[in-house]
Amino acid sequence: MSVRPPRNISSNSAGTNPPNALDMEIMAEMAAALGRAGEKVEQTLEKLSAAPEAERTAHLKAAARAVHAYFIQRELCGLRNHDDAVRHYGIPRSVLVRLGAV
Repeated sequence: MSVRPPRNISSNSAGTNPPNALDMEIMAEMAAALGRAGEKVEQTLEKLSAAPEAERTAHLKAAARAVHAYFIQRELCGLRNHDDAVRHYGIPRSVLVRLGAV
C-alpha cells in the first residue's frame, strides 16, 4: 500500500476561502525548501562538470543524492513530472541512470 500526501494542504476542499495564515506559511516553506534543493542540485552539477576524472565518481554520487532529494521535494509540492527540471538544470544522463530514472 502506498501513501500519498493530500493534494490540497488546506482544510478547505472546495477552494472558496482564501488560505489561512498557517497554510500560507506552509506553502512558503515548501517553496523555500524546493529552492534550496534546486540550489544544491546546481552546485553539485557544477562540481561534477569541473571534476577531474579521478574524483568523478564521488561527485557523481553527490549529484545523484542532490537530484534525488530535489525530485522528492518536487513531488511533495505536487510536481510529479520531472522532465522540465531535467532540462532546466541540464541533469546529465549519468546522474539519472544512478537514480534509475532512465
